[in-house]
Amino acid sequence: MSAPGNHDQRTTDAAVIELLRVDSALEIGDLAEALGVTATAIRQRLDRLMRSGLVERKTVARPRGRPAHAYSLTAEGRRCGGDNFRDLAMVLWREVRSVREPAVRQGLLSRIGSAMADIYRPEVSGENAAERLRSLADVMRRRNVSCDVQDAPGDLAVLTSYSCPYPDLAEQDRSICAAERLMLQDLVGSSVALSECRLDGSSCCRFTAGSGAACGDGAAAGEPTAGT
Repeated sequence: MSAPGNHDQRTTDAAVIELLRVDSALEIGDLAEALGVTATAIRQRLDRLMRSGLVERKTVARPRGRPAHAYSLTAEGRRCGGDNFRDLAMVLWREVRSVREPAVRQGLLSRIGSAMADIYRPEVSGENAAERLRSLADVMRRRNVSCDVQDAPGDLAVLTSYSCPYPDLAEQDRSICAAERLMLQDLVGSSVALSECRLDGSSCCRFTAGSGAACGDGAAAGEPTAGT
C-alpha cells in the first residue's frame, strides 16, 4: 500500500504535467502562480519529473537580464496522459470470446500467448525452466504482480501468483488464464500446467512448469476443446 505522501506527490506532479500539456512551455513563476505554491516547491516537482524523463528544460534568451528556463513535456511525458488501455483490452477480449469455432479460438489464444511472451522475452533468462520461471517472476514483480517461485519434486517449479494481472478480464472469461499459461510455456520452454486457479475458489493461481508438468484438462484452464 502506497504511503499518503507518495499519493500526494503523484497528484501534484500530475498537476504540473497537465499545465504543461495545455501550454507547451512554462517558466517556474508561471507554474507557481497557476498552482498557488512556492517557486521552491515547483523546482522540486520539476527536478523529480526531469529525473523521470517526463519534463525537459530549455534556456530562453531575454532581451535584458539573465536567460530564463522554460519547461515542457518530453515525448514520454506527452504519452503519459490518457490511459484507455483497460477499455480497449476489454473490447478486444470480447471479440475473442465471440469466436464460435474452437480451433479458430484456440489459434487466437496461442497467438495472444506468443505475443505476450514476446513482451517479456528480452528480460527473461536462465539455463532451465526453473531459472527462467524465477527470472520471469522478477519481471512480473517489477510490474507490480505479487508472485514467487518454489521448487517442486523432480525438475518441476511452481509459480504462485497472489494477484491476477488481468482481474477484470478473468472475471468475464477465464480464457485469459489459458493465454497466460501459453505465455509461460513459451517463455520457460517446457510444459506448464495451471494447477490451481482463483476462479475455482483457490486463494491464488499456481502454474507448475517442467518436463513432468501435466497440462491437464484444457477446459479447466479456459481453453476450448472439441465440441465447445
